Amino acid sequence: MSKLVSRFLVLVTLCFLAACADRPGPEFLHSPATTAPGTRTVTIYVATTRERDPNDSRAFTSGRADKVTYAEYTISIPPSHKPGNIEWPTRLVDPAKDFAVTNYRELEPTDFAREVAKPHNGAPPDIGVFVHGFNNNFQESLFRMAQMTADANVEGGSSVLFAWPSEGQVTGYVSDKDAVTYSRDQLAELLTMLAKMKTRGDITVIGHSMGGWLTTEAVRQLRLTGKNGVVARLNVILAAPDIDVDVFKAQMEVIGPLSPPMTILVSSDDLALRASEFLTGERARIGKLDVNDPRVEEATKKAGVMVVDISSLDAPDELKHGRFAELATLYPKLAKLNQSKVSLRQTGAFVLNAVGATLSSPFVLAGKVVGAGQ
Repeated sequence: MSKLVSRFLVLVTLCFLAACADRPGPEFLHSPATTAPGTRTVTIYVATTRERDPNDSRAFTSGRADKVTYAEYTISIPPSHKPGNIEWPTRLVDPAKDFAVTNYRELEPTDFAREVAKPHNGAPPDIGVFVHGFNNNFQESLFRMAQMTADANVEGGSSVLFAWPSEGQVTGYVSDKDAVTYSRDQLAELLTMLAKMKTRGDITVIGHSMGGWLTTEAVRQLRLTGKNGVVARLNVILAAPDIDVDVFKAQMEVIGPLSPPMTILVSSDDLALRASEFLTGERARIGKLDVNDPRVEEATKKAGVMVVDISSLDAPDELKHGRFAELATLYPKLAKLNQSKVSLRQTGAFVLNAVGATLSSPFVLAGKVVGAGQ
């Protein structure tokens, strides 16, 4: 098969899979006044550069806003929730079966900061920030954050969604790249705001897909502007990042090694990133790195980053691009890795065993692990 035909088939497959998926509309941001027994709720704080929907105060469009809007959503999780999944409504929202938005309020910046930093059980909270990826509408990114928050089940934390104005269409790749560029100042400002709060521990930032590029650019900008104190508070995780390998090298030359190290979650069979490579002239993407390549091991140590192959996780989508969402269910086991021989704070290339939630090096010589963790 010729390379041209292969590229064409990848693009057609991507478009077909995207077209087959039903996209949730803004009507799913509303639910009946009644609640269902056995549900639990999570609170998601939102900072968005999207324009507000003129017909729905709870919804946001793909338009680019002049200023950041801050909001708070309370979302109920159904008793039948399966970890890693989002139980989307089919027509009318049924809290007994579906994710449901039970409350909403817009916040002023000072109120947003106060609410996010509000103590939990007398202690300042940990903060998790999620930066969604390409081809996501607002409600998709909001409910994904709710799913991860519910599945991680971490007490004493605040969940923040940074929602940038993605077109929410597979044909909007170029427009989305412009939209993340449009939003990088605002993400840097959000991280600066959060770093000034009286919170505990690291501020964990998860950037998925094109949101990984946005996250890396924001951290780069913080470094360039001398906000090293803000950078020092960040625990950066890039999930299936849609970043050109050479671009990433240039970004890391400015950012430098982080503590804890930047973590990159990769899958060599990610079809969405394969399509991205096609669209960008066969430029390799960071999210498709092969950890079995000794050159990757060498490069990760030199750059001071940790690369983890998560191919063993179940993919919630046909494109195998959303595996990172499953990690929330493994949070209690993964947290123990920080006390183990191979932890989440080391550099190098690793493979995740989803069953045991353990990390191992792909390089074994004469029964001895080579690389980090020796």
